[in-house]
Amino acid sequence: MKIYADPITINCRKVLAGLDLMQAPYELSHVDYFKGEQKGDAYLAINPNASIPAMVDGDLVLWESNAILQYAADKTGSETVYPRDAAQRADLNRWLFWESASWFPACYTYLVENCVKPLLGGAPDDNVLQANEVQFHKLAGILDTRLQGRDWVMGSRATIVDIALAAPMHLHGWQKLPLNEHPNVRRWLMHNVESLPSWDKTWVGEGFTLERTLKKAA
Repeated sequence: MKIYADPITINCRKVLAGLDLMQAPYELSHVDYFKGEQKGDAYLAINPNASIPAMVDGDLVLWESNAILQYAADKTGSETVYPRDAAQRADLNRWLFWESASWFPACYTYLVENCVKPLLGGAPDDNVLQANEVQFHKLAGILDTRLQGRDWVMGSRATIVDIALAAPMHLHGWQKLPLNEHPNVRRWLMHNVESLPSWDKTWVGEGFTLERTLKKAA
Protein backbone atom coordinates (compact mmCIF):
# COMPACT_ATOMS: atom_id res chain seq x y z
CA MET A 1 0.00 0.00 0.00
CA LYS A 2 1.27 3.44 -0.92
CA ILE A 3 -0.05 6.21 1.30
CA TYR A 4 -0.06 9.80 0.10
CA ALA A 5 -0.11 11.95 3.20
CA ASP A 6 1.23 14.79 5.26
CA PRO A 7 1.41 13.66 8.91
CA ILE A 8 0.65 17.21 10.02
CA THR A 9 -3.06 16.84 9.21
CA ILE A 10 -5.74 15.15 11.29
CA ASN A 11 -6.78 12.54 8.78
CA CYS A 12 -3.25 11.72 7.67
CA ARG A 13 -2.12 11.15 11.23
CA LYS A 14 -5.22 9.01 11.71
CA VAL A 15 -4.29 6.74 8.82
CA LEU A 16 -0.60 6.47 9.70
CA ALA A 17 -1.31 5.75 13.37
CA GLY A 18 -4.02 3.26 12.44
CA LEU A 19 -1.77 1.41 10.01
CA ASP A 20 0.93 1.22 12.65
CA LEU A 21 -1.59 -0.03 15.22
CA MET A 22 -2.46 -2.95 12.94
CA GLN A 23 1.20 -3.35 11.90
CA ALA A 24 0.30 -2.97 8.24
CA PRO A 25 3.25 -2.39 5.89
CA TYR A 26 3.02 0.72 3.73
CA GLU A 27 5.09 3.17 1.73
CA LEU A 28 4.69 6.83 2.62
CA SER A 29 4.72 9.45 -0.13
CA HIS A 30 4.85 12.89 1.47
CA VAL A 31 2.36 15.40 0.06
CA ASP A 32 3.17 18.80 1.58
CA TYR A 33 -0.08 20.27 2.81
CA PHE A 34 1.15 23.81 3.45
CA LYS A 35 2.77 23.96 0.02
CA GLY A 36 -0.55 22.94 -1.53
CA GLU A 37 0.86 19.85 -3.23
CA GLN A 38 -2.53 18.15 -2.78
CA LYS A 39 -3.85 20.60 -5.40
CA GLY A 40 -1.29 19.69 -8.05
CA ASP A 41 -2.23 17.81 -11.19
CA ALA A 42 -0.26 14.70 -10.26
CA TYR A 43 -2.08 14.29 -6.97
CA LEU A 44 -5.49 15.30 -8.36
CA ALA A 45 -5.22 12.30 -10.68
CA ILE A 46 -5.22 10.17 -7.52
CA ASN A 47 -7.73 12.15 -5.46
CA PRO A 48 -9.84 14.70 -7.35
CA ASN A 49 -11.05 16.07 -4.00
CA ALA A 50 -7.63 17.70 -3.53
CA SER A 51 -7.51 16.37 0.02
CA ILE A 52 -5.17 14.03 1.82
CA PRO A 53 -4.66 11.19 2.57
CA ALA A 54 -5.12 8.78 -0.31
CA MET A 55 -4.01 5.19 -0.86
CA VAL A 56 -2.96 3.26 -3.93
CA ASP A 57 -2.78 -0.52 -3.69
CA GLY A 58 -2.36 -2.13 -7.07
CA ASP A 59 -5.35 -1.08 -9.17
CA LEU A 60 -7.27 0.22 -6.16
CA VAL A 61 -7.19 3.95 -5.54
CA LEU A 62 -8.89 4.88 -2.28
CA TRP A 63 -9.54 8.11 -0.45
CA GLU A 64 -11.37 8.89 2.79
CA SER A 65 -9.28 8.11 5.85
CA ASN A 66 -11.76 5.79 7.57
CA ALA A 67 -12.25 3.79 4.38
CA ILE A 68 -8.47 3.38 4.10
CA LEU A 69 -8.31 2.04 7.66
CA GLN A 70 -11.19 -0.38 7.06
CA TYR A 71 -9.60 -1.69 3.87
CA ALA A 72 -6.15 -2.07 5.41
CA ALA A 73 -7.53 -3.94 8.41
CA ASP A 74 -9.41 -6.36 6.18
CA LYS A 75 -6.45 -6.77 3.84
CA THR A 76 -4.09 -7.61 6.69
CA GLY A 77 -6.63 -9.72 8.59
CA SER A 78 -6.41 -7.48 11.65
CA GLU A 79 -9.58 -8.60 13.39
CA THR A 80 -8.43 -7.30 16.77
CA VAL A 81 -8.54 -3.71 15.49
CA TYR A 82 -11.53 -4.19 13.15
CA PRO A 83 -13.74 -7.11 14.25
CA ARG A 84 -15.52 -9.27 11.70
CA ASP A 85 -18.48 -10.07 13.94
CA ALA A 86 -21.45 -8.33 12.29
CA ALA A 87 -22.81 -6.65 15.43
CA GLN A 88 -19.40 -5.48 16.65
CA ARG A 89 -18.47 -4.20 13.22
CA ALA A 90 -21.74 -2.30 12.88
CA ASP A 91 -21.16 -0.74 16.29
CA LEU A 92 -17.62 0.27 15.37
CA ASN A 93 -18.64 1.57 11.93
CA ARG A 94 -21.33 3.70 13.55
CA TRP A 95 -18.63 5.56 15.49
CA LEU A 96 -16.51 5.98 12.35
CA PHE A 97 -19.45 7.60 10.55
CA TRP A 98 -20.15 9.76 13.61
CA GLU A 99 -16.54 10.90 13.68
CA SER A 100 -16.48 12.04 10.08
CA ALA A 101 -19.94 13.60 10.08
CA SER A 102 -20.14 15.20 13.53
CA TRP A 103 -17.10 14.87 15.78
CA PHE A 104 -14.48 16.01 13.27
CA PRO A 105 -16.25 19.32 12.46
CA ALA A 106 -16.82 20.11 16.15
CA CYS A 107 -13.14 19.59 16.98
CA TYR A 108 -11.86 21.15 13.77
CA THR A 109 -13.29 24.55 14.65
CA TYR A 110 -10.92 24.71 17.64
CA LEU A 111 -8.02 23.64 15.45
CA VAL A 112 -8.68 26.35 12.88
CA GLU A 113 -9.27 29.13 15.39
CA ASN A 114 -6.58 28.32 17.96
CA CYS A 115 -3.88 26.69 15.82
CA VAL A 116 -4.15 27.49 12.13
CA LYS A 117 -5.12 31.16 12.35
CA PRO A 118 -2.31 32.05 14.80
CA LEU A 119 0.15 30.03 12.70
CA LEU A 120 -0.79 32.18 9.70
CA GLY A 121 -0.54 35.40 11.67
CA GLY A 122 -4.23 35.80 12.51
CA ALA A 123 -6.25 35.64 15.70
CA PRO A 124 -9.03 33.34 16.94
CA ASP A 125 -12.60 34.51 16.46
CA ASP A 126 -14.31 34.22 19.85
CA ASN A 127 -17.74 34.38 18.22
CA VAL A 128 -16.98 31.31 16.11
CA LEU A 129 -15.66 29.43 19.14
CA GLN A 130 -18.69 30.31 21.26
CA ALA A 131 -21.09 29.28 18.50
CA ASN A 132 -19.41 25.87 18.31
CA GLU A 133 -19.25 25.28 22.07
CA VAL A 134 -22.73 23.84 22.57
CA GLN A 135 -22.30 21.31 19.78
CA PHE A 136 -18.87 20.28 21.00
CA HIS A 137 -20.07 19.65 24.56
CA LYS A 138 -23.11 17.73 23.30
CA LEU A 139 -20.92 15.40 21.23
CA ALA A 140 -18.16 15.13 23.84
CA GLY A 141 -20.85 14.14 26.34
CA ILE A 142 -21.98 11.33 24.04
CA LEU A 143 -18.43 10.03 23.74
CA ASP A 144 -17.87 10.46 27.48
CA THR A 145 -20.90 8.28 28.22
CA ARG A 146 -19.64 5.62 25.84
CA LEU A 147 -16.28 5.56 27.63
CA GLN A 148 -17.78 5.21 31.11
CA GLY A 149 -16.22 2.04 32.56
CA ARG A 150 -14.32 1.33 29.34
CA ASP A 151 -10.63 1.62 28.54
CA TRP A 152 -11.39 1.82 24.83
CA VAL A 153 -14.41 2.64 22.69
CA MET A 154 -15.01 -1.03 21.89
CA GLY A 155 -14.10 -2.30 25.36
CA SER A 156 -10.83 -3.85 26.44
CA ARG A 157 -8.53 -3.18 23.48
CA ALA A 158 -7.67 -0.41 21.08
CA THR A 159 -9.20 -0.51 17.60
CA ILE A 160 -9.17 1.74 14.57
CA VAL A 161 -12.12 3.67 15.99
CA ASP A 162 -10.03 4.87 18.94
CA ILE A 163 -7.49 6.26 16.49
CA ALA A 164 -10.24 7.79 14.36
CA LEU A 165 -11.98 9.52 17.27
CA ALA A 166 -8.74 10.74 18.83
CA ALA A 167 -7.36 12.17 15.58
CA PRO A 168 -9.50 15.35 15.54
CA MET A 169 -8.23 16.00 19.09
CA HIS A 170 -4.58 15.26 18.37
CA LEU A 171 -3.45 18.82 19.17
CA HIS A 172 -5.89 19.23 22.05
CA GLY A 173 -3.53 21.45 24.05
CA TRP A 174 -3.01 23.93 21.23
CA GLN A 175 -6.61 23.53 20.13
CA LYS A 176 -7.69 24.48 23.65
CA LEU A 177 -10.38 21.84 23.62
CA PRO A 178 -12.69 22.28 26.64
CA LEU A 179 -12.36 18.77 28.03
CA ASN A 180 -12.64 19.39 31.76
CA GLU A 181 -16.36 18.56 31.74
CA HIS A 182 -15.68 15.19 30.12
CA PRO A 183 -13.42 13.16 32.44
CA ASN A 184 -13.82 9.87 30.60
CA VAL A 185 -12.74 11.44 27.32
CA ARG A 186 -9.74 13.04 29.04
CA ARG A 187 -8.73 9.74 30.64
CA TRP A 188 -9.12 7.78 27.42
CA LEU A 189 -7.26 10.33 25.30
CA MET A 190 -4.45 11.37 27.62
CA HIS A 191 -3.74 8.10 29.41
CA ASN A 192 -4.77 5.43 26.92
CA VAL A 193 -4.55 6.72 23.35
CA GLU A 194 -1.49 8.88 23.97
CA SER A 195 0.28 5.86 25.49
CA LEU A 196 -0.05 3.85 22.28
CA PRO A 197 3.30 3.42 20.48
CA SER A 198 1.52 3.95 17.16
CA TRP A 199 0.22 7.31 18.41
CA ASP A 200 3.61 8.42 19.69
CA LYS A 201 5.35 7.50 16.43
CA THR A 202 3.05 9.75 14.43
CA TRP A 203 3.36 12.82 16.67
CA VAL A 204 4.23 15.88 14.60
CA GLY A 205 5.48 17.98 17.47
CA GLU A 206 5.64 21.57 18.59
CA GLY A 207 6.01 23.99 15.72
CA PHE A 208 4.20 21.55 13.42
CA THR A 209 7.49 20.11 12.19
CA LEU A 210 7.63 16.83 10.33
CA GLU A 211 11.22 15.69 10.87
CA ARG A 212 10.47 13.26 13.67
CA THR A 213 7.44 11.74 11.99
CA LEU A 214 9.04 11.34 8.58
CA LYS A 215 12.17 9.83 10.11
CA LYS A 216 10.12 7.24 11.98
CA ALA A 217 8.03 6.39 8.92
CA ALA A 218 11.13 5.87 6.76
